[in-house]
Amino acid sequence: QVQLVESGGGSVQAGGSLTLSCEVFGYTARLGWFRQAPGKEREWVAGHYNVTGATYYADSVKGRFAISLGNASLDNAKNTMYLQLNNLKSADTAMYYCAAGRGTIDYGLESSKSYNFWGQGTRVTVSS
Repeated sequence: QVQLVESGGGSVQAGGSLTLSCEVFGYTARLGWFRQAPGKEREWVAGHYNVTGATYYADSVKGRFAISLGNASLDNAKNTMYLQLNNLKSADTAMYYCAAGRGTIDYGLESSKSYNFWGQGTRVTVSS
């Protein structure tokens, strides 16, 4: 079983920055960030493959958002995934969710079907 605990959301003015954190308890193959704005479908934001270290971003956030990992335990059973949000826009206002996937079934980082576990979400509000 994998547990995900998110933190770091808040309110910020356009052009500002925020850092979201997702504590990951358990072994995972891939990690991702999704967001859901009011009245809209959930969309993929960014993802990371733990084995290769490769990270990918949605076009809408490329160059503004960045994933990093840290605070890993010695046995890698615990890790923290960060999402740095820079140059925020009102269109970035949403509930942000981290997600983790285990096993070999992988539909690509952008697909929610690739993830088995989800965080509780943290809200980001950007005012113009």
